[in-house]
Amino acid sequence: MKIASAMVAFALAAAFALPAPALASGPQTFSAQCSMCHQPNGAGLAGMFPRLAGRVPALAGSPDGRRYLAMVLLYGLYGPITVDGKRISGVMPSMGSLSDQAIADVLNHTITLARPAPRVAPFTAAEIAAVRAGARKGGSDVAAERARLAGRGLIP
Repeated sequence: MKIASAMVAFALAAAFALPAPALASGPQTFSAQCSMCHQPNGAGLAGMFPRLAGRVPALAGSPDGRRYLAMVLLYGLYGPITVDGKRISGVMPSMGSLSDQAIADVLNHTITLARPAPRVAPFTAAEIAAVRAGARKGGSDVAAERARLAGRGLIP
């Protein structure tokens, strides 16, 4: 009986000591930080907050798009944008206080909001850290990057 109890205690201790699997925090962080505006299914709110479902995977398919998505979460986005042919005047606050892993996990979760889920390389904490290590940006810089990418046809 003591051996079984010791094995259970060891298994529980080991389970709590192991790092959480990648992506585990994505749905929870999205729910807590993003779903109020972008909705739990990523549909957004017309005229206020853009749809993410189906849009994030399209952006995540190119290096410039991936960098832009990381910038949006790290630095926020200010100013009017056009999404699905409609003007949006909402404000995306910076999520830069989140860890690089949490931001990668949220971006990976938003990829899964598309149906069917596309095959896109997952974001990594190292990828987010590289963007964070670049020149410090603000929301207006992110808006300028968005305009540049939209002009090249990379923003769906």
